[in-house]
Amino acid sequence: MTTSTGRFRAAVERSIRAGLPPDEERIASIAAEHAPTLGEEGRARSAAELAARLVGLGPLGPLAADPEVTDVLVNGDGSVWVDRGLGVERSRVTVPSAELRPLAVRLAGAAGRRLDDAQPWVDGVLPGGVRLHALLPPLVEGGAHLSLRLARHRPGGLAALEELGALPPGAGALLRGLVRARASVLVTGGPGAGKTTVLAALLAECPPHERIVVVEDVRELSPDHPHVVRLQGRDANVEGAGAVDLTGLVRQALRMRPDRLVVGEVRGAEVRDLLAALNTGHEGGAGTLHANGPAEVPARLEALGALAGMDRPAVHSQLRGAVHAVIHVVRRPDGQRCVREVGAVTAGADGQVRVETAADFSAGRRVDGPGAARLAELLGARRAVGGEDLA
Repeated sequence: MTTSTGRFRAAVERSIRAGLPPDEERIASIAAEHAPTLGEEGRARSAAELAARLVGLGPLGPLAADPEVTDVLVNGDGSVWVDRGLGVERSRVTVPSAELRPLAVRLAGAAGRRLDDAQPWVDGVLPGGVRLHALLPPLVEGGAHLSLRLARHRPGGLAALEELGALPPGAGALLRGLVRARASVLVTGGPGAGKTTVLAALLAECPPHERIVVVEDVRELSPDHPHVVRLQGRDANVEGAGAVDLTGLVRQALRMRPDRLVVGEVRGAEVRDLLAALNTGHEGGAGTLHANGPAEVPARLEALGALAGMDRPAVHSQLRGAVHAVIHVVRRPDGQRCVREVGAVTAGADGQVRVETAADFSAGRRVDGPGAARLAELLGARRAVGGEDLA
């Protein structure tokens, strides 16, 4: 480090100690004062490097700027891995061990969250929409671990997914029909399969006069729609008070006159309030759910319902009228995320709810399954009311 660069960084450190939080504008202003010794090129370079270290994502910034990168993963040994749609691969970037924890703590602060020995993990959203998860030792080996999920927002609703090849022939028309029919749907799939992307595209197809209320633990959904109200949960404060979970937020959302109630990810006791809401006239609701396939949805909801004190018959009783269809998305071996199956929710004579395959797109085209008649019945009934061709 040259003497002039050292003086510049020392000036920034004095500013921070004086109680002035660093930002790009303040760093640039201090760099301009040192331009005579840094030189014009040195001024710009030093300001950019220090801003990245103190304000931005540090050494992860160039990776996050790559439009093909959807995930940046930092392990405790400083190795950095990225996902560009073809699986996780190691990058050439590394983070020095001594910088891991300061980087994690700083990013947590930027997300408005706390990260320390008393609260050794954090889940939040950085300015710009990057989702952050960080974990500190001793819960993990080595240094701090960071995971960044970068929302690559693609405007245009289902049309954009069709252009990307995420919707096989016939899938787009079927999904548009479900939206127009005001069918309540769950989007299922594994981690990173594209559930949130598909849900956002579905919401973008909703009529502009409808009010969409979205409930999320951490904000991820950004649908192209003119009237979206977002509710976000929060963790407890330092005293252990003030936590707001999704169960409470779903109840608040019901008082906000939603035309469509959306839960970004159904993963806990909030399933009870969501199912109850969808059974009381709140049609067209939606959410995502981790599941390996549509047929597993009833069992997954049984498990979540147990967290809310619901027994198996109660879950099936609520599910029967709450959810109409399940859209399953997968990530193919070539990295392409796509809709593979649409299932129809049916109830047997025994009262047990099942999800039967209505349309299978695994072969790259639509193949009707045993649930096709139920799905056609659903869309036909809606068409009779609304006078539209929904198939």
